[in-house]
Amino acid sequence: MRILVSSNHHYPARDYPASAGGIASARVTDWLVKGLAELGHEVLYRLSQPTTAKLPPGVTLASGSVSEAEVLHLQNIGLEEIDPPPLPWVKSVHVDLKARGRNYLIRDNWIFVSRTLAESYKRNRYVLNGVDPDEYIYSETKRNYFLFICTLDRAEEKGLDVVLSIATKTGCEIIIAGSAAHQHVLEEVKAKCRGTNVRLVGEIKGEAKAEWLAGAKALLFPTQFNEAFGLVMAEALMSGTPVICSDRGACREIISADVGFVCETETDYLDAINRIGEVAPAACRAKALKDYHYLRMARDYVKEYEKEIERE
Repeated sequence: MRILVSSNHHYPARDYPASAGGIASARVTDWLVKGLAELGHEVLYRLSQPTTAKLPPGVTLASGSVSEAEVLHLQNIGLEEIDPPPLPWVKSVHVDLKARGRNYLIRDNWIFVSRTLAESYKRNRYVLNGVDPDEYIYSETKRNYFLFICTLDRAEEKGLDVVLSIATKTGCEIIIAGSAAHQHVLEEVKAKCRGTNVRLVGEIKGEAKAEWLAGAKALLFPTQFNEAFGLVMAEALMSGTPVICSDRGACREIISADVGFVCETETDYLDAINRIGEVAPAACRAKALKDYHYLRMARDYVKEYEKEIERE
């Protein structure tokens, strides 16, 4: 199959800080095109930002034309949303558009990134995100810290207050990683963290991020938002690191009892901290390889492309 994947990010997405915005969906897209090519498909990658980086084998940088592809996969909202192209196409939805206050016209060929998100729009088409295990370090040996990663501009939304409460009531060390687009936001987060067992380490990516994830006793993901997927949870599991998350959005769908704890109350979080040793790193890695591998994601998208081609 000849597939044109269209996105508006810098390639490769892993080189850019989370504060740049949209990095999680961009990284997923990079893994998707790699996976599609490894499955034997011809992949054209249309990027709005120029790049000189080497693309994965089987992936070719494309111009604006879509006429030579069999199917178009949109990862960004563009003119195609208004004037659909003359070929089968799908679009991935990586965020709760209603919660973000975005205008949208829902289409039957939208593919959501979790069953939970799809159902919130009364739809049933979804493909779970996948990550590349080669970008992570699997470790069964954990150090004495818990890890919280987010774009600091949305730290409150991601559960910063819950994290600070856990640090105060348990005395455990918590590492906060992330950057902010605005300096005043960073200063506000620093002020909140003073006098606690919380340490800010700034933006982490690449090998440094892999090391922090692999060494953590658990990833803290107490999001207060209707989370569409929560990519960092899959990254943690791929590292053999359990997840302690809230019950918002897709968290219940992504985290099962064998790989972490889904929490509703503060008591739940404190209990999870005390019981984290019950979760085996090997179980986390096994679930990630089975459910959140980029090749599984690519195969699932191919099925959606075939449905759309047949429908057209």
